[in-house]
Amino acid sequence: MKKKIIRGVRSIAGLFKPLPWGGVGCLVCFLLCACARMGNPDGGWYDDTPPRVVSASPAEGATGITAKKVIINFSEFIKLENANEKVIISPPQLEQPDIKAAGKRIIVELKDTLKEQTTYTIDFSDAITDNNEGNPMGNYTYSFSTGDRIDTLEVSGYVLNAEDLEPVKGMLVGLYPYDAPDSVFRTEAMMRVSRTNGSGQFVIKGVAPGKYRACALNDADGDFIFGQKSEAIAYSRDSIVPSWKPDTRQDTIWRDSLHIANIVPVPYTHFLPDNITLLAFQEPQTDRFLLKTERQSPEKLGVFFTYGHDSLPQLKGIDFEADSAFVTEYTEHRDTVYYWLRDTALVNRDTLTMELRYMATDTLGQLEEKADTIAFLPKVPFAKRQKELQKELEKWQKEQEKKKKRDEPYDTVMPPKFLSLKISANQITPLERIRMELTEPLQRCDTSMVHLYQKIDSAWYNAACTIEQQSLRSFVLSAQWQEDTEYSLEIDSAAFENIYGLVNKAMKQGIKVSKGEDFSTLTVDVSGAPITKADSMAVVMVRLLDNSGKLLREEKPDARGRVTFLYVKPGTYYLSAYCDMNGNGRWDTGEYDLDLQPEPVFFFNEEVECKAKWDVSRKWNLTATARYLQKPSKIIKQKPEQAKKLRNRNLDRAKQLGIEYIQDKTGVRL
Repeated sequence: MKKKIIRGVRSIAGLFKPLPWGGVGCLVCFLLCACARMGNPDGGWYDDTPPRVVSASPAEGATGITAKKVIINFSEFIKLENANEKVIISPPQLEQPDIKAAGKRIIVELKDTLKEQTTYTIDFSDAITDNNEGNPMGNYTYSFSTGDRIDTLEVSGYVLNAEDLEPVKGMLVGLYPYDAPDSVFRTEAMMRVSRTNGSGQFVIKGVAPGKYRACALNDADGDFIFGQKSEAIAYSRDSIVPSWKPDTRQDTIWRDSLHIANIVPVPYTHFLPDNITLLAFQEPQTDRFLLKTERQSPEKLGVFFTYGHDSLPQLKGIDFEADSAFVTEYTEHRDTVYYWLRDTALVNRDTLTMELRYMATDTLGQLEEKADTIAFLPKVPFAKRQKELQKELEKWQKEQEKKKKRDEPYDTVMPPKFLSLKISANQITPLERIRMELTEPLQRCDTSMVHLYQKIDSAWYNAACTIEQQSLRSFVLSAQWQEDTEYSLEIDSAAFENIYGLVNKAMKQGIKVSKGEDFSTLTVDVSGAPITKADSMAVVMVRLLDNSGKLLREEKPDARGRVTFLYVKPGTYYLSAYCDMNGNGRWDTGEYDLDLQPEPVFFFNEEVECKAKWDVSRKWNLTATARYLQKPSKIIKQKPEQAKKLRNRNLDRAKQLGIEYIQDKTGVRL
């Protein structure tokens, strides 16, 4: 091996015989340095060392500071990524500070007046990397104080969406004095702030000893106070007393990317509390404004509002008589209203100019009647629709001509259009109902022309059923379905008629009710609900979710606290629950001024596997697991951010050279 190296050096030296010895020496030194340079593609060592702070002005941890400019110097050229999003300065700065990276330094210029006797922290999170290799420095926080001491306590926790316990990313979290009035969230900026990461986690640093309460804010206007209903918030009345204790954690030292060299305990300062949980919500948006109007189809006018109202908006034709011209359809909360034109002459008009009268919120937050003149234009003009109809007619005529030439039966009159009626399913469980939907509002329905037949021993018999109209365009059919049985749903022609005179054609739909042995039964015993005797209207509602987190069913426990889900198809499921505190049958958000928290939501923190012919049971204490640990990771949509890691390419390089090495957080050690 030594001979090979000597021969290599001699061959290199031979290239430079014509040069003076000084020149040869310089070139050889240059080549040797190049071979040893970090990241050299010819086989030298890579730069796997993260940047480190070498000095700062003012010095890190300095006290009695009055200057508003901070310069932090590093051991190498660095980059600062997403400074506006990742860098958090506390106390919060109302005027945006100037933060920039220049070569081997970061310069921060504060614009706000410095507060007296206050610790300032500049939390860079993981925004700092080296310029060449992108090695992350890791979470770094710089601090100084305008007083005579540095506050070093920390508190941490999580912000979750109150409705579904999803982690909330990018939300401001701050502290107020515990004895501050409730109005402080609306009048004063937070004392100390942080921002949640992709896991909904936050760490508030530089906290002084004392007693606090926490709030979170999706700050739309940058003033660090809750001033708009559109801003999502979270708050807690619980007291927070920062503390710390000495602790240890396990640090893994890797021999290579697959093999562990050692696991060693590392002492660190454990700051408490570290499990604060805030539940974010948006208050009811009661301000009512007109969002938009539309005419997607020529016969249907849509009017959309930000919030509903008991009185529906009124439409009055300006260039036509509008009395009894519409059939009105609206959503449950009356925030969306559709007007179906009865008169086909109006349907065929390209422009309908109308006066729309509705209730809207004024500048003082009060409802007042407002009137707008609106021109409704269809998405497809009348002339274009006529051309499309003509094309359909010509296509049909050509088909009939071909049949005539082939001496096949043909029609001389184009058959009329029929009402479109959609039936939901042909394979159901004994608990399901059949849904029938129309595309236009119904004028008439003769339920005596709807028949259900049951097959018994190869013969068909009448089966009792009930038909209930759900809306202007939907019905549901219910029956005492028998397992493993065939049914036939038959609808006579003209049983349904819409407002344009179209009727349905005769229909026949086969229905198969599955066998019970094809399913599983899931029983859940629920306990630990945060409901007291004073909550007379409150009830727990348990939800069965599919493997994507979509709601399938919702049931109320019996007197024993037991919920039974029958006829569950084989598969993987999840469970959630909410406490319906006011007994209105739905989940309700919170209101800060009324000190009303959102209704509590919980998740069973394990998946539930159901198999055919199996009876599955689970016991679920709603509050036994901390809220931020409840929702199973497989159905969490807001995934954690991928942690930046050292590239450590020197592991492979050392392995190629046969050099003993181990890897820790600082890179490779030979």
